[in-house]
Amino acid sequence: MVMRQMRENTKWIMLVTALAFVALMVFEWGMDASGQSAGGVGEIGRVNGTPVYYEEYLAVYRNLYDQIQSQQEEPITSQQVSDIEDAAFDEMVNAILVRQELERRGIRVTDDEVRQAAQFNPPPGFAQNPGFLTDGQFDFQKYQDFLATQADEALLLQLEAYYRDVIPRGKLVRQVSTGIYLPDNLLWQRWRDQNETVEIRYIPLDPGQRIPDSEIEISEADLRSYYDDHEEDFEQPLRAEVRGVVLSKTMSAADSAEARARAAEIRQSILEGEDFGEMALIESSDEVTATENGDLGVFPKGRMVAAFDSAVFAAPVGEIAEIVETSFGMHILRVDERWAQDSARAAHILIPFERSDAAEIELLTRADSLENLGESMTVADAAALLGLETQEVELSTEFALLAGAGQVGEGAEWAFEEAAVGDVSPVFETSQAFYMIEVLSTSPAGVLPFDEARGTIEAILLQERKMQRARESGAGLVGRIRAGEPLPNVAADAGLEVRPAGPFARNDFVPGLGRFNAAIGAAFGLDVGEVSDVVESPSNAFIIELLSRTPADSTEWLGQRESQRQQVRSQIEQRRIQDWLESLRTAARIIDRRDEVLQPVDETAQQSPFGFGF
Repeated sequence: MVMRQMRENTKWIMLVTALAFVALMVFEWGMDASGQSAGGVGEIGRVNGTPVYYEEYLAVYRNLYDQIQSQQEEPITSQQVSDIEDAAFDEMVNAILVRQELERRGIRVTDDEVRQAAQFNPPPGFAQNPGFLTDGQFDFQKYQDFLATQADEALLLQLEAYYRDVIPRGKLVRQVSTGIYLPDNLLWQRWRDQNETVEIRYIPLDPGQRIPDSEIEISEADLRSYYDDHEEDFEQPLRAEVRGVVLSKTMSAADSAEARARAAEIRQSILEGEDFGEMALIESSDEVTATENGDLGVFPKGRMVAAFDSAVFAAPVGEIAEIVETSFGMHILRVDERWAQDSARAAHILIPFERSDAAEIELLTRADSLENLGESMTVADAAALLGLETQEVELSTEFALLAGAGQVGEGAEWAFEEAAVGDVSPVFETSQAFYMIEVLSTSPAGVLPFDEARGTIEAILLQERKMQRARESGAGLVGRIRAGEPLPNVAADAGLEVRPAGPFARNDFVPGLGRFNAAIGAAFGLDVGEVSDVVESPSNAFIIELLSRTPADSTEWLGQRESQRQQVRSQIEQRRIQDWLESLRTAARIIDRRDEVLQPVDETAQQSPFGFGF
């Protein structure tokens, strides 16, 4: 039986090989270790003179495409197709760079290393093969007996190829990431930053709102001087002014009502005697829990989204709770156990918000109609005929956002690379919407002219000078507080409010103060009862008084120190490997010929991993 299972999973085993690279080296190194093209259809690029072959690129593309599609219910959009194409090419480049580096460093693998790895380090995924399990646990003896007596030659050759690829790469990773030393004081500092907390009260000086613009003088010479001294700040990318129209994929009220009605119907059937677990298996869209009778396991308070979390810790235990609505859909909830307000065990059946078939067809029909109209008229005219609103926005090579559609990189690419002023695009798609744009004007990359930068400069100088005024007036308030006047009294005399904050740690975001700024640092630099100088964040200024400090627990830190060391080492290794690979890419001569070689067969082919031709 084991033999049959292994033969049926031959292709899967080879995919395991690729996925193992991800787990081993953080990113995917690539595919074919030989660097040779399987079919010789053609090159789509080169890396330091080594060809990037179309067949290998297409295999990586298909793999990524399938991974993305398996993680979402919606069909892959044209924007995602473009992103997957780029990601697949990047992976091929990475794979070739790594092969070249293995060769340069002379890293090899011996027969003995292959035998040892095969015996004692099976490929990831084998642990789930039923033929190798005993009482639900991976059985090394079964696995080793299989290799010795039952594995056929084809499978053994595949495993050998796997290890001859993985082992050298593992050696390379160790060479790149060697020499990481983590002293205890560094680990303690990280622990302290996460766990030491303070409580404060503070006076926000709020110069932007409290000081009128009319009190600040800015001359023409001031504006010119700032522009001349900061010309590099006004470098602008290629830009295009476009008019856009958006067809949102947002669910209609009728679709939401249908989900609510279906959830109510299922809940009622359970109350009338239907088995909760069977209904979860049949009805729930949560694939992870549906096969487990809807069981979510044990989780602490605060782990789930707010509405669901509140319901779990308020509903009667052992009963079918009222239906809970979240952004995921409608939840039919049963709380099985609860330990005060600490943790709970619950099960749910998720009925998602989905467009009906009729709504889906209507949306696609309107998208087709919009594109057809765009072939013969402006976006404004097409939108008017369909009863849609338009918007005018500026897209750039660095920032391409259209309200209601989100990131519209595909549309921006069309505007910059294919379109002329007055052209109307085809309909593009994102996860949020379908959209169409018309190019109204374009602006080349370069330094923004002074007249266009004037408004920005005025705002910057206003903020700077208001902040200077706040520093001066705030220093007087600090002096009074340090002389003995209570902070609340001083604030009241100045018409300012006092706000409490905390407890919070160094790494936390603090409403009103922000995160990782001078104000947070000042709070942790004070002694209890001490008052700070005026400290600034990018948009405000504060006077801070420390009320209490709770030190980090050194005993608790010692108990987790070694696991923390391993976690931090892993993070540093990942960052070092990523930086190393980026340095290889920077130094490499990379030629990308996809635009010359690959052409879509037709519009629908853009949605398929097979949609390429020559």
